[in-house]
Amino acid sequence: MPLNIDWQQILLHLFNFVLLFGIAYFLLYKPVKKFMDDRTAYYKEMDDRAKANLEESEKVKEEYQAKLANVEDEIIEEKRQAYVEIEKLTADKLGEAIAEADKIIANAHKTSEAEHDKMIKAAKIEITDMVTSAAEKLVSEKSTSGSFDEFLEKAEKGDVNE
Repeated sequence: MPLNIDWQQILLHLFNFVLLFGIAYFLLYKPVKKFMDDRTAYYKEMDDRAKANLEESEKVKEEYQAKLANVEDEIIEEKRQAYVEIEKLTADKLGEAIAEADKIIANAHKTSEAEHDKMIKAAKIEITDMVTSAAEKLVSEKSTSGSFDEFLEKAEKGDVNE
């Protein structure tokens, strides 16, 4: 053996190395690689879900912004409709109040006309009674000028019906 190299020892060491490498490969490399692949897949799935959530949140944000813009227009429209309705109700109530006032005024006119007619009738009756009593006194008394003076005095005092 030149140089003191024992090929049998080298081959045994080489065989031990291959055997150790094979056992390490099956026991360590495959589980570590599987763990790393699972971890990569897990983080990729999380990244995909995060991207999907981000896209969905962007869509929702855009929808809400569009709704918010529309809500302002809807609020303005609702206010306008409320003002129109309030004005209509106010006009209706004002019309009812005016109609009621006209009715009250008409009733007051009717009542005042009735009172006026009543007072005129009463005055006519009083005048007729006064004229009748004056005529009776004129006829009963001989002196016409004295009766007339007496009638005027009683009319001034308010004792016409005596």
